[in-house]
Amino acid sequence: MLDIKFLRENQELVKQNIKNKFQDKKLPLVDEVVALDLKIRNLKQEVENLRQQRNDLSKQIGLLMRDKKIDEANKVKETVSKNNERISEIEAELDPLQAELYKKMLIIPNIIDKSVPIGKDDSENVEIERFGEPVVPPYEIPYHADIISKFNGLDKDAAGRTSGNGFYYLCGDIARLHSAMLSYARDFMIEKGFTYCIPPFMIHSDVVNGVMSFEELENMMYKIEGEDLYLIGTSEHSMIGRFKGQIVNEKDLPITLTSYSPCFRKEVGAHGIEERGIYRVHQFEKQEMIVLCKPEDSMKWYNKMWSFTVEFFRSLDVPVRTLECCSGDLADLKVKSCDVEAWSPRQKKYFEVGSCSTLGDAQARRLQIRTKGENGTYLLHTLNNTVLASPRGLIAVLENNYNEDGSINIPKALRPYMGGKEIIK
Repeated sequence: MLDIKFLRENQELVKQNIKNKFQDKKLPLVDEVVALDLKIRNLKQEVENLRQQRNDLSKQIGLLMRDKKIDEANKVKETVSKNNERISEIEAELDPLQAELYKKMLIIPNIIDKSVPIGKDDSENVEIERFGEPVVPPYEIPYHADIISKFNGLDKDAAGRTSGNGFYYLCGDIARLHSAMLSYARDFMIEKGFTYCIPPFMIHSDVVNGVMSFEELENMMYKIEGEDLYLIGTSEHSMIGRFKGQIVNEKDLPITLTSYSPCFRKEVGAHGIEERGIYRVHQFEKQEMIVLCKPEDSMKWYNKMWSFTVEFFRSLDVPVRTLECCSGDLADLKVKSCDVEAWSPRQKKYFEVGSCSTLGDAQARRLQIRTKGENGTYLLHTLNNTVLASPRGLIAVLENNYNEDGSINIPKALRPYMGGKEIIK
């Protein structure tokens, strides 16, 4: 969410930013917000004037009563009473106006970084760099669900009976490999100096509204019926929510955290849920990294964070590339974002396995996450990045370590978590 003072003073910049995100339907919001803001400020000024007048009149009443000028004092009292009535009227009017202003402000997108390429959707994202040589072996790589099924490692039929489409059972060595990757991701980030956390897997609506845009909420979050609780779509939601309303000690910055959680997503949209595979599902597990830092340090941490994901996948013998997300592919709270994509030797193309984002002070403003230093109190910047989202990450490891005889090489980094196994046959 933007600072109302910033919007007030930079209306054309905010409008151009909306155009750059190809959200022209939101352009009228800027003028509506400015008009609402002016009305609210005028009403508040009127209240302030009336209160000052009331104070002055109260003193006058005291003097008149002292001088036994009862009739004159009563007339002044009538004026005070009218002022009080008007103050009550304005205060009753202000509450819905401020709520309306806040609601409109939530919809206006954050200002994107100048380096973000302008484009309508993810088809216009820009490749930045490749890491590792993408290899297509001389033998066929089966579809990932078929690879897993050869090891009796996947049961979607049973999951359909218990839970419906978009759910799955992982079994045996495949399930163990999946867990090994998550354990390795946890230790990988601890080695980078991040503090390991397991957060709540449900959060209140005020936290949801603080960490994501309305469009994301509608398409992603599962609501617990009859309660003010949502299942998290990523641990970033509850990890950032942990600092809601807090003033963090500036000496503790940056705060670097890595969190494990199951994640639950509706996955509403054109892409749909996979019928056979486990690339896009309603439930998955994730190791995340979260940073809270000073504004001047956020871009430095952004570049560190995505590089950690690249390093993680390269340690698993998976070639990857980074993609700069264009303006139209950025969620409304994001300032800048890039995807890390893994090579698929079966498809002969890359697919997304992680996403790194800096959100500036947008989440901090919504949740009032601040720090206090020599120059006073100010909002922090928040960043998040995927270390590993699995089973999507599992697919990348399976395809890139698949042998002609159908066996799977276990990357060296994962072998300690697999009881020393080097291969799954």
